[in-house]
Amino acid sequence: MNILVIEDDRRLADLIARRLRTAGHNTETCDDGSAGLERASAGDLDLAIVDVMLPGMDGVSLTRTLRTRGVAIPILMLTACDSVPDIVRGLDVGADDYMTKPFSFEELMARLRAIKRRTLAAQGTSLQVADLTLDPASRAVLRGEERVSLSRTEYNLLERLMYRAGKVVSRRSLIDSVSGGDRDIEENTLDAFMRLLRNKIDPPGRPKLIHTVRGVGYMIRPVAWSR
Repeated sequence: MNILVIEDDRRLADLIARRLRTAGHNTETCDDGSAGLERASAGDLDLAIVDVMLPGMDGVSLTRTLRTRGVAIPILMLTACDSVPDIVRGLDVGADDYMTKPFSFEELMARLRAIKRRTLAAQGTSLQVADLTLDPASRAVLRGEERVSLSRTEYNLLERLMYRAGKVVSRRSLIDSVSGGDRDIEENTLDAFMRLLRNKIDPPGRPKLIHTVRGVGYMIRPVAWSR
């Protein structure tokens, strides 16, 4: 995804941007509300992370103005204010989700994935690679005409791969896709989960879609794909 981080705390903005880039997202930062408004209005972004307290224009006014302009970019709002009225206010002006500081990056990544799923579901968009289809709205996975039953971890790994179809997804990004809160996996456990996923997605007799990129991560691609 192309993500804009509008946050005047440069250290926090850089930390968020670095983590998002590690996860494979194109990320820009902006430390001023007015400048952030104009950048977010350009129409080439997939999501904006917006702090509430900003110079130039606060995040609530920024979000309200974007919605007034008809800009439908998903917005995750960040703030140190955790009162219910503040949260309701942010959501009522058009934010898609709301996180209070401090927060864990695992939760941030999980919320971004949830926003992306809701956006695709609202658009009626499914992800497809060859004869493999994933529907974010129903979480249904089909290989050809056959329904594939996946665990939550297996589904999250496949979803991450399919969002980046044809591109290498790093091991760190895949671990992030299944981590969060009090639940985490060790890096040396990733390969075991991927074997389970492959057994279901690439059964005997089917062209292989999931491929290992040694020392880097994994990718999903049609068999006919070539560099």
